[in-house]
Amino acid sequence: MTDISAAALRGAVDLSSLRGRADQPASAAADASTAPAAGGVVVDVTDAGFGDILELSRSVPVVVDLWAEWCGPCKQLSPIIEKVTREQNGRVVLAKVDVDANPQIAQAFRAQSIPMVVALIGGQPVPMFTGAVPEDQVREVFARLLEVAGQNGVTGSVPVEGADGAAQDAADEPQEKPLPPLHGEAFEAIEAGDYPRAIKAYERALAENPRDEDAKAGLGQVRLLHRVQGLDLQQVRAAAAAAPQDVDVQFQVADLDVAGGHIDDAFGRLLDLFAASDADQRARVRERLVELFDLVGSADPRVASARTRLASLLF
Repeated sequence: MTDISAAALRGAVDLSSLRGRADQPASAAADASTAPAAGGVVVDVTDAGFGDILELSRSVPVVVDLWAEWCGPCKQLSPIIEKVTREQNGRVVLAKVDVDANPQIAQAFRAQSIPMVVALIGGQPVPMFTGAVPEDQVREVFARLLEVAGQNGVTGSVPVEGADGAAQDAADEPQEKPLPPLHGEAFEAIEAGDYPRAIKAYERALAENPRDEDAKAGLGQVRLLHRVQGLDLQQVRAAAAAAPQDVDVQFQVADLDVAGGHIDDAFGRLLDLFAASDADQRARVRERLVELFDLVGSADPRVASARTRLASLLF
């Protein structure tokens, strides 16, 4: 987690390449009514439309969530960020960016791993955090964000759906189906940062219904979060370099790579380890690879490529 400060606005990353309407006067976007129409406080943003978000940040602080469909930690963090954003009653806008579909934004923010969350205040980026974090930490960072935005005169807000009769029809829409009890228990545990309790809840859900794909996916994601919790990337990489045949430390680096979105690096590391290991170690490495394949998803082309190489090593 980053300690957000007003000083962080100086010498920030240059986002000028993303200003779709650089010649437009700032005053044209200074009114909060220029917030993305019908998007509420949570909006999906593309490379082409990011200039509008930069302009909006001159009046309302914007939180940018850099994520991808294959990123397990992103799926844990994004709902928390959305929840906390909506609780701000329009004082913060959340801009969600799929990095695979919008490489220019990812490159501009120098996103080397995801999930990556950055704030925009007056068109300037301020780091918030990288990786999945508990809800209480998200709330702390949001509170600090509003303080710094106020110090820089960015104190506007956007209309909230449902306010002043603007979207009262939403109350008549079907309510979201509640989570099954064990799934709900797991989600509460994840929000509290209690990953062992979440793991047990998902395991019980699978014991009751082995075909519960949501529980299976959730279990894989939480196990990964639990394994990487508290690990120092630089220390783990140094240990792995010093002991290339140490299965446990190589597993740690691979887990951190997957959590950070470096899927090819993780698969390549474990496949190289598999090729250099004896029969007993190979069984463990193969088991971890299969677990990570399931976590990333069979539809991902990187999984297909890694499976092909694993099959060639097996036979």
